[in-house]
Amino acid sequence: MSTHFFGEGNIGSAPDYREFANGNDEPRRLLRLNVYFDNPVPMKDGTFEDRGGFWAPVELWHREAEHWSTLYQKGMRVLVEGRTVRDEWEDADENERVTFKIEARRVGILPYRVEGVTLGAKGQAMEQPHDE
Repeated sequence: MSTHFFGEGNIGSAPDYREFANGNDEPRRLLRLNVYFDNPVPMKDGTFEDRGGFWAPVELWHREAEHWSTLYQKGMRVLVEGRTVRDEWEDADENERVTFKIEARRVGILPYRVEGVTLGAKGQAMEQPHDE
């Protein structure tokens, strides 16, 4: 079961990069992000209250995943497009578990919490998150 997903949220921890052998072909590369997708609701006093936000693992399979693992950082605001996928597994006690993850097609960095961007040679960029 899957459905189209489009959401905005914050990266909650350092990105997790992994490579998987693929026979004689180039290895498959995975970048996993842990993202909190919030639901800010405006209040009468001008502030916002988060109602119904959720954490979700975001998986981005791409040959550039290793490079991007240094680009994405904890606290960054991102826009994720992809699909939700039901993931069934067993825990250590052999209990069946069901979670949902997002298989991303695109993960865009939003300008919130970024102080500046330094562009290098083609395909290289350095993001500097702003601490709040």
